[in-house]
Formats: sequence, C-alpha cells, structure tokens
Amino acid sequence: MHRTLAGDLSRLPELLQAARDLAVREVEGLAERPVAAPGPPSGRAPLPDAGAGGDGALARFAERWAPGFSGSAGPRYLGFVTGGATPAAVAGDWLTSAFDQNLSGAGGSWAQELERETVVWLRELFGLGEAHSGAFVTGATMSNTVGLAIGREWAGERLVVDVSREGAAALGPLEVLSGSPHSSITKAMSVLGLGRDRLRRVPLLPGNREAVDVAALEAALAERAGRPVIVVANAGTVNTVDFDDLRAIAALKERYDFWLHVDAAFGAFAALSPEHAALVDGLDAADSVCVDLHKWLNVPYDAAVQFTRRRDLQVAVFHNASPYLGGPEGEPDFLHLTPENSRRLRALPAWFSLVAYGRAGHREIVERSVDLARRLGAGVDALPGLRLLAPVRLNVVCFTLAADPSPQRVAALARAVAESGEAFVTPTVYGGVPGLRAAFSNWRTTAADTDRVLRVLAAASV
Repeated sequence: MHRTLAGDLSRLPELLQAARDLAVREVEGLAERPVAAPGPPSGRAPLPDAGAGGDGALARFAERWAPGFSGSAGPRYLGFVTGGATPAAVAGDWLTSAFDQNLSGAGGSWAQELERETVVWLRELFGLGEAHSGAFVTGATMSNTVGLAIGREWAGERLVVDVSREGAAALGPLEVLSGSPHSSITKAMSVLGLGRDRLRRVPLLPGNREAVDVAALEAALAERAGRPVIVVANAGTVNTVDFDDLRAIAALKERYDFWLHVDAAFGAFAALSPEHAALVDGLDAADSVCVDLHKWLNVPYDAAVQFTRRRDLQVAVFHNASPYLGGPEGEPDFLHLTPENSRRLRALPAWFSLVAYGRAGHREIVERSVDLARRLGAGVDALPGLRLLAPVRLNVVCFTLAADPSPQRVAALARAVAESGEAFVTPTVYGGVPGLRAAFSNWRTTAADTDRVLRVLAAASV
C-alpha cells in the first residue's frame, strides 16, 4: 500500500474528526457568511504528484476553496428552489459515504430494502397509492426523463411497437402536450429521441396564470384522437408555483388515451399541509410522477424520486441484460429501473430525515416556508421600487422593478443583492417581463432572515 495512503488509514479517526471540525465551523457560521461567492477563484493548481495526504488535502481545501463556496445551505439563499440539509440528513449522507453501498443489486446488503422502505414512506407522504412504485434518481431532470421514457414505451404498446428494442424512430412522431413545462421536459425529450420540437404548448388560464386551460387541453387531445400522446401536467410551476387541475386532467382519460406525467418537483410537498393539500388532488391518478427531494425535503444534493404505475414498462426500458447482474424477475433490482447501473444509497439521508422529524416536522418546514414567502411578498408589494409579477401562491415570490424592468436593470438588481452577501435570488422572465424569484424551502429560514432579505431588496431597488 502506498505510504501516504497507509498513513491515512492508520489515523482515519483523526482525519474524520478534522473533517467533522471543519464542517461544524462552516455550519455554525452559515447564517452569517456571505450567501454568494465574493468573486472568481484565483486559478487552477497543477495535478499533485506525491500527494499531501488527507490532512494536507483538508488544509488546502479549507484555505483555497471553502471561502468561495456559496451559502446555498443557509437561510437566505433563495435562488432556484434549494433546500438545505437537515441535521439528520447530513448524518445520513456522511454514513452513505462511510458504508459506500453499491445499489446495482442486492449484493449481500440490506441497502436495497432500506431504499424500498423509504420509497413507500415517500409515496404515503405525497398521497400516492400502492399502485405506484418508485426509485431514487439524481434530480428532477432525471425523474422527468424516466417518467417520459416509460410514457414513450406506453405509446409503443398502443401502436404495437417495442420501442426499447426497435428505437424511437419505429414509434414515429410522439407529441408532448403541456401548459407551462419546466425546461427539463424538453431536455428529456431530446435525450429520449422524441425531439424538443415535439412539445406542444397548450393555452393557459387567463388572469396571469401558469396553469393549463383544461378545455384547451381537451381540444388538443380531441385533435389527436387515435394517436397516443403524453400530457405533462404541473404541480407547482417554477415562477409562480401554479398548479394544473390534476383531477380535471385525469378525468379526460375517460375519453382520451394519453400518458399522464405530473412534474411535482417541489409542489408535491403541498400534500403535507392541510391548507394546501387540495392543490395536489388527483396526483394519485398520474401514470408517472416526478418529485425532487433536495428541494423541500431538505436532503443533500443530489436526490429525487420517480413514481410510476407501470413498472413492467419501466423494466422494459431500463433492464440490464447481463448474467452477473441477474434478471429483473420478481422484485427487480434498482439497476433495472433507472438509467444508472452504479447507484449510491441516496435514500439514506431521506430515511434519516423522515425518521428524525416525521411527517409533522416536514409539514412544519413546508408551512413555515409558505408563511415566509407571504411575508416577503407583502414586503415587496409595499416597496415603491418593486412590484409583484404574480400573487404569492405557495413558496415563491416573483417580482420585478416597479419602473423600467429592463433585462440590464433587473440583472443589476440581482448582482447588487448577491454582492451584499445578504441574500441570493435567481432571474426569470414572467409574462415577457424580466424579474427575480425568491424561493423559500430551506429548513433554517426564519422571519428575521426574511426581513434581512427585504432590507437588502429595499436598498438595492432605490
């Protein structure tokens, strides 16, 4: 064994303790550190030859890279829809690396059963029934890709084409209908060979909405009667967290034949709150569902889950035919259900957080996030230099400058917020108007944090 590697092995407890001490210092200072990196890094170092050992690597990281990492795990990082990582989830994530389980197959480990248990808990959390099976994937993009891949196989079933064997070309054109699809949908369509141009946008409800007009969707389905299509419904759009009427869309399946995929990346968590659970009424009727867990579940990146009613078609798409991996008979190993053969135990941080805080703890995070978004929205609405672009429907505040919201001026506002070190928000365009989004999903965020964000917005928008 290499001398340095052997030395690290002999003092592994001390090395892990040093890493733990660095992590504790960073986490304890997270609330007050700059939310965004102060500037670009200094450059790139050459590849080490001899190696500095674990302690040396830790010291170099702490000196050279850690100061430029964002405070994305902290309470005032409101960009994208980014959760932090609950204490229990961090513990689970560290143990994921320590145990280093290979989730390709059972492999003499109980790890697969832990993932199956976690999937069942999540299915229950989001109000899905036993007909839905699921698996962990890297994020919403991969979850949407898996859902559309199963939908593509379903379309082949309807046309008596085995897409997994004959290819997407044998299927012919397959259209995807949606009102306000996330950008990952067209990315998935490209990856799956459906083609980005096969997306057909359906008119939205009037009145500054991002929800699809169900009557317009029915008309689009009627035009395509006799040809299978995929419908992507949205449970929580990125700009304004608008929800399609899932129950009404599902009812259309009585008259039209289509695959219903619901992108519920973070909107599925509305199911935890009695006040908002009606927004996801009908989710259980979906053929496939996407939920991103490193958002509102507050587990570390990267973690999401996908659900489907057609595991048989999922296996047809993703099974891996190799004697040493085994077949997909019975309860298939996860390598037969997702694109990756090599899979880390992403379920463990989620399992830890669910065991530690339960349904009630995660409900509190959701409801507090919504309350804080409303608080910021009311504050933005009262500022003379800003205006809301849409009502605060759940956990995202979409706003812009009150006067001359040009792309340049809105970008300058975003830079000023980031450079203050107090907060971070991300740009968007809503209704043709450049704006900013502040998304609340971090378990740490408090009313005091929200007021600090409001103060920096007030100063930057003058």
